[in-house]
Order: sequence, then C-alpha cells, then structure tokens
Amino acid sequence: MAGETSADHTPIDAQELFKEAGATALVVFALCFSLVGFKTEDVPGGLDIITRFDDVLVATALAFIGRAALVLLRQGYPLPVLATALPVTILLIVLHFSDAVFSTDTAAVLKRFLPFGAPVIDWLVTILAAVFAIRAAIARQRAGSTMTTEEREKAMDRIGARVQRAARILGPLILGFAIILPFLPMADRRILDIAILVVTYIMLGWGLNIVVGLAGLLDLGYVAFYAVGAYSYALLAQHYDLGFWVCLPFAGLMAATAGIILGFPVLRLRGDYLAIVTLGFGEMIRIILLNWYEFTKGPDGLSGIPRPTFFGLPFTRSPPEGVETFHSFFNLAYSPTDRIIFLYYVILVMALATNLFTLRIRKLPVGRAWEALREDEIACRSLGINPRNTKLTAFSIGAMFGGFGGSFFATRQGFISPESFTFIESAVILAIVVLGGMGSQIGVVFAAILLIGLPEIFRELHQYRMLAFGAAMVLIMVWRPQGLLAHREPTLHLPERPPDAPRVAGAAK
Repeated sequence: MAGETSADHTPIDAQELFKEAGATALVVFALCFSLVGFKTEDVPGGLDIITRFDDVLVATALAFIGRAALVLLRQGYPLPVLATALPVTILLIVLHFSDAVFSTDTAAVLKRFLPFGAPVIDWLVTILAAVFAIRAAIARQRAGSTMTTEEREKAMDRIGARVQRAARILGPLILGFAIILPFLPMADRRILDIAILVVTYIMLGWGLNIVVGLAGLLDLGYVAFYAVGAYSYALLAQHYDLGFWVCLPFAGLMAATAGIILGFPVLRLRGDYLAIVTLGFGEMIRIILLNWYEFTKGPDGLSGIPRPTFFGLPFTRSPPEGVETFHSFFNLAYSPTDRIIFLYYVILVMALATNLFTLRIRKLPVGRAWEALREDEIACRSLGINPRNTKLTAFSIGAMFGGFGGSFFATRQGFISPESFTFIESAVILAIVVLGGMGSQIGVVFAAILLIGLPEIFRELHQYRMLAFGAAMVLIMVWRPQGLLAHREPTLHLPERPPDAPRVAGAAK
C-alpha cells in the first residue's frame, strides 16, 4: 500500500532514539551554557553580565527534538515527524506574520511565544522545521525508502554536474550583475563594502583552491602569504613612494617566494603532518611581524598606506595644489562613494583574472600534474612526474594570488597590523574551499557568499556566528565530505570508440 514503510511492522527502537537525541542535547547544552548563557553589556561604570539560560534550555530542547526526528526518519517512521513538524512550521509562520493579521497588542503577545528573541534565529528555526516537514513528506510518499550513502553521493554528484553546466550559461549573467551592482538602487555604501569583502574572499579561495583543491596539499597557513603581500605593498609604498599598480607585481612575487620557502621543507610531508607545518609557518610569519618593530612597527601596525589611483588620478576632496583628481578630470562632483566603487571594480578584475588563470592552467601539463599528485603521488613518480617541482609550483602560484589579495587588503584598509592575519583567516579561507567543494571554482563562489556575505548581512547573528560556523562545518563533513559542488569535469576526454570498432588494432580481419 502506498505510504506504508518497512518499519510499520517493527517497533520503534526507543533506546537508540533517546540515546542519540540525549547525547546531542547534552553536547548542545555544554556548548551553549557558556557561549549563549552569559552575555556582557556595557553599563555606566563597567560591564554587566546578563544570563540567558532560557535560550540555552530552548536550544537544548530543539537539539533533542531535531535529533529524534532524524532517528525516526532513519528508522523509517516519517509520519510522526510530519505530524509534528508541519503544525509547528505553520504556527511559527503565523507568529512571524502576526503583525499583519492581528492588532499591535495581540501581535506583541503572540511574538513572545517565539523560541528566541532574535528574529533571524527564529526564522532559522522555522526554516529547519519546514525542512523536516518536507523531508518527512517525501519519505512518506516514497514508501519510506532511504538512500544509501553511495546513492546519495551519486545524486549530489549529478546535482554538482548540473550546476557546473548551468554555470556556463548563467556565468555571463552573474558577471553582468556584478558589473552593474554599484549602479543599482539598493547598492549603498554598506552593500558595496560587503561585496568587496565577499569578492576578496572569493579570490583568496580560488588561490588556495590551487594548493588544496587541485594539488591536494592541506595548507593551514595561507594567511602567511596574505600577510606577506599586504606588508610588501605597504612597506614599498611608504619607503619608496611607489603606487599600488607598481607594487602589486612585487607583492605577488614576494608571496610566491614565501610559498617556495615553505614548500622546500614540506616536500616529504602529507596529510596531518603537512597541515601542522603550514600552520606553524603561518604563526611564524605573524610573530615575526609582531616582534620586528623596527621594520614592521610591530603591534602598532602601518598606517597611511596609499590608496590606488585611476591612471594616476587620486580620489581625494582636497589634493595638493597642481594635482588633478579623478573628479576634476571628468568634471564630476566629489562623492566619497566613487572611491568605494573603484575599489570594487579593482578587486572584481583581480578575482576574474585569478579565475581565468586557474581555469587555463588546470588544462596545461602542470595543472594535470597537480591533479595527478592529488590522486596518487606514487603513481605520479611512476609516470615520470617530478613531485618536488609539482608541489613547489602549486605552493608558489597559490601563494602569489594570496599576495595579490593581501596587497588589495592593505590599500583598501589603509592600515594593517599583525592582528589582521591570525589563524582564523586561514581557517575561514580553507572552510570556503572545503565547503564549496575542493577543486570547484563555482563552489568557492557559493561558499564565500554563505560564509562571508550572509553573516555580514545578518549582523544579528554575531552572537551565534561561531556556533553556526562550526555546525555548518560538522554537517558538511558528515553529509557531504567532498563539498557541496565537488563534481569535477575531466580535464581530457578520450574519443569514444564506435560500437563496431575492434577492441585491438588489427583484430578485425
């Protein structure tokens, strides 16, 4: 009978359900007790600690219910999940839109029944309940059939292939939107700043994707090359009075040299050992920048870093006498937003150049050598590929793009210090590569928007940002270890053999 599951004839394994749900709730309680349960606020005369144990209890209860729902779906009982999740979803939606249905006083009373006081968190809970309801309905419709891990991986790989094929068509549309974004009515200063930040991380993700995604070398110290590029531009510009466009190639060259310096000691390392060494290299660079005060100004940082110019035309309101500015040359009224728009186009061009370079080089022999190295280093040696040169080229080219990104960061901020180049930056860039799918260019774009753009837009999530970040990483590692869009098209395609052609040359006589 339609809708009947194989589990209808077997009782629910209550012991497994309560064991997994209880363990999940205990972990969530332990995490939320200190991270969510206490909050400091500025008050006259100092700081005040505010307790939010009610939010901790709600988060623990939701974790228990969510895990129990997952266990029921796995055991083949979608009906209890559907009967619970669907009314809860409808109720939460009604509470969210109570302002449009009820009076102001009634809506204020009803909104108190929302699980959290933060609208963004409440909407996330609503979306999660809707996802459970939809998944349970689909499982019920399919008679409780569940996909195996292998089937799920194949389905996700097919979705990734479709997205990448669609990206070839939608790519020009997305690029066109990116080009006209500064001139859209919604594009204010805040939107442009967020767009610049997202595109910067997209460029850094594409650079690290060469090392991690194509060559298969786990690099946890990518922020070191980011810092080398930033300080190279800042020091050259301040001491030798050079412009951004002149210093940009030198910043990339310095970072590439640092990549080669890192590559030589780690030629025989792989896996966790390689990750530890690269992590240490990133911390070494930060500590050197922090302690070498005579050269880098240490914790004080470098300020007054020159801004980029438009073919020598600066974006300033009051330039020195005799110096023509961008606005005076084009007879335009001064607007501080013009400099932000110019910076946006600068990083957009740099990111597109990075993408074009990566797509082109992965089809060349060195790119195919990277992918072969990622799959099996021993097989590479047997085919005559030099692993030493292959690793060094991956480290140096990936580091070069990190240096380019660092130089842009320095000129955009106008101030840099060692505190801008901590390990968390490397972790975020690596998370973008892993979440999007190692080796996937379009996946890096989606992951950067999710991890960088959305938290910046929804600033209300700042209290739960690290919890959400960690939960997303755990879920993606459990559900889709290869990343969201890990499908990679073969670099070379062998010609198809006609069905009637002989399998061995000269076999047909």
